Amino acid sequence: MAVELEMPELAESVIEGEIVKWLVKEGEHVKQDQPLVEVMTDKVTVEVPSPYEGVLLKQIAPEGAVVPIGKPIAIFGKEGESLDAAHATPVTTAPTVVASSPGSPAPTTPEKPVVPPQKLEPSTTARGAAAAPPTPARVPQGNGQAHRVASEGEQAVLSPFGRPLAAPAVRKLARDLGVDLFHVRGSGEGGRIRREDVQRVAAQTASGVRPARPTPAAAAQEDERIPLRGLRRVIAEHMVHSKRTAAHTLHVDEADVTELVAMRARAKEKARAAGIKLTYLPFFIKAATGALKRHPFMNASLDDDKHEIVVHKRYNIGIAVNTDDGLVVPVIHDADHKTIFELASEIARLADSARHGKLSHDEITGGTFTITNVGSVGGLFTFPVINWPEVGILGTHSIVERPVVRDGQIVIRSMTYLSISFDHRVVDGALAAAFVKDVAESLAHPDLMLMEGG
Repeated sequence: MAVELEMPELAESVIEGEIVKWLVKEGEHVKQDQPLVEVMTDKVTVEVPSPYEGVLLKQIAPEGAVVPIGKPIAIFGKEGESLDAAHATPVTTAPTVVASSPGSPAPTTPEKPVVPPQKLEPSTTARGAAAAPPTPARVPQGNGQAHRVASEGEQAVLSPFGRPLAAPAVRKLARDLGVDLFHVRGSGEGGRIRREDVQRVAAQTASGVRPARPTPAAAAQEDERIPLRGLRRVIAEHMVHSKRTAAHTLHVDEADVTELVAMRARAKEKARAAGIKLTYLPFFIKAATGALKRHPFMNASLDDDKHEIVVHKRYNIGIAVNTDDGLVVPVIHDADHKTIFELASEIARLADSARHGKLSHDEITGGTFTITNVGSVGGLFTFPVINWPEVGILGTHSIVERPVVRDGQIVIRSMTYLSISFDHRVVDGALAAAFVKDVAESLAHPDLMLMEGG
């Protein structure tokens, strides 16, 4: 007797998960609690263990597929069992995976009664941490072409977040064909839109609009096509939603950080002796938290559903970390309560976890304000995308020596630019300018900043 494994509920608000990588091949024997498949939710990859012991007969969901919670992803059987027999068995529900800290077991309970097959025992533990899903947004389909829509009155079935139910490959096809998914009736289970549905709408269009076709070229000169999946897909959805939701506005100021450079130079040896790499980022965080306390509307978010501005009383600072797979924003909780050395240690720990894909759910959620440090990359200044639903993100940049005028004299000082992207629906330009000026003043006088406690 075989059994289907369903996509587990990875966190309370997760509605789907993306199959990142199968860790077991079809036909291989699997032990109970053996790592089976990597599933991505938001910016955290969850390693899901097998709830059964037996043979993995079929990987129903291929790598890159986005599967709703409760839908089958694999079929298990016992030794010698065929796939035909597996298809004849009742569908069962996999245990729920509850978020936990990295490396520690978390209890799992079946969402509904499970009928385990012979020698296939349900697991009682699962490992991994889960994250909340990205908040999707409606994105106009097509590349500047007229949209192809279905017959009048045809509407898509929407997810709880107001997004048509469709896999990434189907969304790409819709963009290529200029089809608006909001006006496509899906023929898949639960109203999910399939490739055939998009092609049907495109074929029904009387306008004759056709997408451009690339000219054939030699194999060596053909464009490379890389599937938009995993972390890059999540980043794309977050960025589009933020740009279409928040009223992005930019303000730039400069800071004289000559005294800060000297202070860091004096403290580097002591930090190194304690096993700490002391960068400028802890000082930027300390200056920002102090300014956020003096300008509370910068430490806020906008609840669009309730039309309420939420002013946060905790200072949880997100730090943008570049990884091989894309940008991740781990969060330093209660950053205002930490010393410069404690902040430096926390930055190093979170950055290392981010680059190895080991961040937990708690470590990427709950942020109230974000800092992106692009100083090591170069450039004059940046216009960063707001980490929605926050209302501001501070960009910090390269510290360079340049001539400035002080007391009527041209002198060489260590200078840097500070840029603030803010949501003009909540934050006015005067407030954003005052906030950045406050940060600059703290960085210019780091001794006073530390005396005041940030």
